[in-house]
Amino acid sequence: MDTESSVIVNRTDLRIQVMKKYREVAGNPAAGYHFFTGRKAADHVGYSADLLEALPPEVIEAFAGVANPFHWGTPPFGATVVDIGSGAGLDSVIAARSVGPEGRVIGIDMTPEMLDRAQASAEALGLIQLEFRKGLAEELPVADASVDIVISNGVLNLVPDKLGAYSEIRRVLKPQGEFRIADIVVEKPVPEGAQRDIDLWTG
Repeated sequence: MDTESSVIVNRTDLRIQVMKKYREVAGNPAAGYHFFTGRKAADHVGYSADLLEALPPEVIEAFAGVANPFHWGTPPFGATVVDIGSGAGLDSVIAARSVGPEGRVIGIDMTPEMLDRAQASAEALGLIQLEFRKGLAEELPVADASVDIVISNGVLNLVPDKLGAYSEIRRVLKPQGEFRIADIVVEKPVPEGAQRDIDLWTG
């Protein structure tokens, strides 16, 4: 299905601006943004203390999610999980600790600085079941029907081709797989002028 006609903003420009924003967060998470970061953000959106207390501050400080994809519970032991827009890796780390060494977690992000941060956390914690890959929500570097659970936290609202992203999620999930999304939803139509404003897409 051709989804280009439904995309109002220029994809390349949007990706450049989103990467710029989250490159800044990766390098200086406490700088002050129009959204919370770090432990304050995690507490604000409802992460329980038992998910966070055992983690080093470096794993949490660049977190910039909008909700808690583990509200419905953490992934079961042995599951394969994909984290779309894994950012600094907090959700991927939580998922990896939950699935254990028999499971697998793949974090996917397009920002190299976030991937570097996330990989450093995985290595520091010895999570051999966790890996990070560079990629896009609309072009997931994951095999067909290979994933038990897909999670995403505040990322699909930044993707202009949402139909393309959801098609990819469907492609990689096993027939009985689950998608646990944490994101921002509006209940009224967004004016076309706002849809064309890249600044409104980047956060």
